[in-house]
Amino acid sequence: MTERLIEPRGRGFLLFDSHPAGCEKIVRDMWDRVTPAVPDKEGERRPVALVVGSSAGYGMATVIAGVRRYGIDGVGLCFERPSTERRTATAGWYRTIATAELAAKAGRDWSFVNGDAFADDTKAQVLDLLAERFGGIDHLIYSVAAPRRTDPATGRTHQSVIQPLGAGYRTKTLDVGGDEPALKEIWVEPGSNTERADTIKVMGGEDWALWVDALTDRGLLRPGFTTVALSYIGSHLTAPIYRDGTIGAAKAHLEETALTLNRDLSGIGGRAMTSVNGAAVTQASTAIPGIALYVSLLRGVLGEAVRSPLQQSVELWDLLTGVQALDLDDHGRIRLDRWELNPLVQEQVTERWEAVAPGTVGDLADIDWFTSKVRRLYGFDVPGVNYSAPSEPDMPWPTPAE
Repeated sequence: MTERLIEPRGRGFLLFDSHPAGCEKIVRDMWDRVTPAVPDKEGERRPVALVVGSSAGYGMATVIAGVRRYGIDGVGLCFERPSTERRTATAGWYRTIATAELAAKAGRDWSFVNGDAFADDTKAQVLDLLAERFGGIDHLIYSVAAPRRTDPATGRTHQSVIQPLGAGYRTKTLDVGGDEPALKEIWVEPGSNTERADTIKVMGGEDWALWVDALTDRGLLRPGFTTVALSYIGSHLTAPIYRDGTIGAAKAHLEETALTLNRDLSGIGGRAMTSVNGAAVTQASTAIPGIALYVSLLRGVLGEAVRSPLQQSVELWDLLTGVQALDLDDHGRIRLDRWELNPLVQEQVTERWEAVAPGTVGDLADIDWFTSKVRRLYGFDVPGVNYSAPSEPDMPWPTPAE
């Protein structure tokens, strides 16, 4: 494929192409913002991690924070699409290439697998790689947000939905179909019991437990093994569509799974937990009604005090490595969202939510910031990138270092 100009064309929050140079610059900027915590010690074994969902959002931030701050080796798994004659590769494809290059230059042993995390064949491929290169792992970070899952036991494909439960829900949201984002109200029909069950199948804890079982069966869990699945609770403002809805039912199942896994791992001194992270602009979050408006209002209240996925991931590794004491709630969940759910913050966001109207949305919500963050998900709006220059979209998947 020859070089060409790549522009941010698309519909609403969904862009058709991604910019390779922009994606690379984002990864390098994240890398530079992380301060190494410990110097390398010659001959000392470094911790090994498997990150399932490693190419975007919190999963990618977890890889970068772990590698840069603590010199962690390991394997990242994601599901990305290469370039075609009509389209660039997905942003996660380019971000993975950049992450692999930085890890290699830092002398870290990281491999990245591109495949369906739900498939037995993918699990076997990843476990073979872990066994060959490391012989065992210390950490499993599970960060999967998927629209569908084919159950390997039944062959049936389940589709997740984003709907309230019990009753329909009317909410304010941002309409991005026009030239400028606009405030509007929408009605969301309730999900059925079948849709609830399907969403749990996709986004709940079943696949996470299958990963732990597979690692256990292969004898790859090292003493003190810790696994964390990333979760979200969010504000009362978004609860009807999120925490009290189909997605929330899946998150509740994820947290119940953590309790079961935690008991199962006690024999090796292991531990399983969920990490409740704060709000962020991700490709998954832009699909949820009302979330774009809520996060824009949150940014309007907090400004630069909004904690990025990278900042929260650095904190997560500080907790998992014992540098900081674990911050757990009464349900045994790691809480990285206290900055968001601070009562004073939520009070101010609620005031803005209730007051926001078409004529005031630009004053109360930081829509420009949110829109720019969405474009950055695809490698656009990144300072220091020359978007008028042609780029080569056809880039090979990184191969493990020998």
